[in-house]
Amino acid sequence: MFDIGFESKQTELRSILKELEMNIREIEAAAVVSIEGLPIAASLPDDIEETMLAAMTASMLSLGERVSQELKRGNLEKIFVEGSNGYVISTAAGPNAVLAVSARKDAKLGLIFLDMQQAAQKIAQLLS
Repeated sequence: MFDIGFESKQTELRSILKELEMNIREIEAAAVVSIEGLPIAASLPDDIEETMLAAMTASMLSLGERVSQELKRGNLEKIFVEGSNGYVISTAAGPNAVLAVSARKDAKLGLIFLDMQQAAQKIAQLLS
């Protein structure tokens, strides 16, 4: 039997992700994943595998936390990967989830960071 409450939360999470994509057109994909690397909710194009994205996001988070601690940089706030075609950005969304987005190279990073922070707060509140 499935949890109707969780299904309702997934619908709300997808709505938050879609709003993020609508606010910033350069965002091509967005997902909420657990810190264990499991997909929770996603808005992804067909060429991005949800479980693969979730696992890679959790791996980056784990490594980023370790680097931040070892180099005494404080608590990890976000992970930022820049490729020749764009960005992948991950940030905490409460103690057990991560918000990850993929954006085109022409994206305005300040706007993305701001909107991601607001979305992550909504996600954290929803999942608490």
